[in-house]
Amino acid sequence: MRRVADDLADRLAAVQRDFGRAATLFCGTADAAAAIAASGKATDIVRVEADPALLGDDGGVIAPPETVPLAPESLGLAVSLLSLHEVNDVPGMLAQIRRALRPDGLFLGVMAGAGTLSELRESLIAAETELTGGASARVYPFADVRDVGALLQRAGLALPVVDVDEATVRYDTMFDLLRDLRAMGATGALAGRSRKPATRALFARAAQIYAERFSDPDGRVRASFNLVWMSGWAPDASQQKPARRGSATVSLAEALKPRPGD
Repeated sequence: MRRVADDLADRLAAVQRDFGRAATLFCGTADAAAAIAASGKATDIVRVEADPALLGDDGGVIAPPETVPLAPESLGLAVSLLSLHEVNDVPGMLAQIRRALRPDGLFLGVMAGAGTLSELRESLIAAETELTGGASARVYPFADVRDVGALLQRAGLALPVVDVDEATVRYDTMFDLLRDLRAMGATGALAGRSRKPATRALFARAAQIYAERFSDPDGRVRASFNLVWMSGWAPDASQQKPARRGSATVSLAEALKPRPGD
């Protein structure tokens, strides 16, 4: 969260705009709101969370997950950090964000994308297949970066931009990684997961495979987190638009034709 909050600050610094009212949506901590406040680009910042305990004494709005309880066209900036990958209806959530933005308002978000925890996924599948002859889904299905760009367009956001920040975290063992995931409430959330308890033998074998395939020379193991950043603007007449189809004055064939001396 600290990493993406720092990145958020850098991205806001590149935008020459006073957003007026901003909202952080289910970010879980105050880091996003602090980054917006430090940028000086919003005079009113509201935090939206699913539980009062996440707000502490800061105050904010409590709302059910996957909802945006804000009036249409009421925000100049909406931010979502590390929560959209846990949403069942990502297109619906993005559409709600789009409605809450006033014309030419900005959405900035980041979520875990394809490749995140790939080492853990591979190790668990290999171990379970070896021990039982089959495998259950135990790691989230994460969205591919190309799909994220399409989702922004589907939600009606203009000028969509998507990029990936690849982070690697190292642990002594796979069990230390699992301990972190459990502490942040990021285990066993799939509705379609197997209800049969995993055995100690499964995790012990998975840890062996993890160490065999994904360890560094010093013996520590790697865990990948691919952070997919996305941005999009609520449509406005002032925004740049592509030229009208067929309006070009020079054909592509003519532009690519070799010139003397080439």
